[in-house]
Amino acid sequence: MLLPARTAVLNYLYGVKSADVDQIMEALKPEYGNERQFTKERYIDHVMSLEANGMVSLSSHDLDKNGVLRMYYEINDDGRSAVDK
Repeated sequence: MLLPARTAVLNYLYGVKSADVDQIMEALKPEYGNERQFTKERYIDHVMSLEANGMVSLSSHDLDKNGVLRMYYEINDDGRSAVDK
């Protein structure tokens, strides 16, 4: 049985310095890619919810080669504590 997707996002961020939504989705695609809710919009919601709940923080941002904004998130101490539990 898979973890809830939001928990999987938090667990992934625990193991990397920072990541944007596309990187998170690419890493989780083998396990979650066949789910109907595996959409960029939904994963943006997951990351923003984790940020609103104080578990991840925006670490940086830039524009990709097409001029689309990419926002990078990193897990913070509260997020690490939640994963460790």
